[in-house]
Amino acid sequence: MALLEAKNLSISFGGLRAVDGFSIEVEKGELYGLIGPNGAGKTTVFNLLTGVYQADEGRIILDGKDITRLDPVHKNQNGIARTFQNIRLYSHLSVIDNVKVGLHNHFHYSTLAGLLRLPSYYKVEKEIEERARELLSVFNMENEADVMSSNLPYGKQRKLEIARALATDPKLLLLDEPAAGMNPNETAELMETIQFIREKFGMTILLIEHDMKLVSGICERLTVLNFGRMLAMGETKEVLKNPEVVKAYLGE
Repeated sequence: MALLEAKNLSISFGGLRAVDGFSIEVEKGELYGLIGPNGAGKTTVFNLLTGVYQADEGRIILDGKDITRLDPVHKNQNGIARTFQNIRLYSHLSVIDNVKVGLHNHFHYSTLAGLLRLPSYYKVEKEIEERARELLSVFNMENEADVMSSNLPYGKQRKLEIARALATDPKLLLLDEPAAGMNPNETAELMETIQFIREKFGMTILLIEHDMKLVSGICERLTVLNFGRMLAMGETKEVLKNPEVVKAYLGE
């Protein structure tokens, strides 16, 4: 059984069919790419998968459970986490506090314990601190735990956003153009980071990306969107050689 199954997802905005009959199956542990020209509907697909938008038609199955109509909070609690094309960190919080925000699904204490600072409060807060530092160490950012997130270089802000997403303990990680704005060295490091995440966490990853070197370097399979419709899907090397895909990108 595939970890993620999207079946015939469609959505319209003001009469414009933004996504039309999108279907995909992503296997557990797979690193899958979703590509297409600007405006093809890729981020709209992510918004459908994560509950930002509700599909007009179609179904979303995650690990055998129908999550089609769940809102973003409950989809996250069921195992979908994402990053964004435009980095969305809490700029007024430290690096470690950004990661702690992502741990809310798994560590809890009562309001009374928090107000009165009971032993259970300190116990949970210690566990949260330790887990957040463990995640930062995965990205070699433990020495920057107390730095304001807005003061990080761009590449490390990207890593921090991924770390925060991982803190929710997802089954499926959606990465929306993670290499956007990166220089070649940062992109190469990001490729290694994504592969490392998959291996270390056994993570299933679906990513949107325009950097074809990154896509061809790490993605096993691809789906190509164009004007909201699926243009091609299959093994990465074969898809990238597809004449229709080349035409869509080059506009010939």
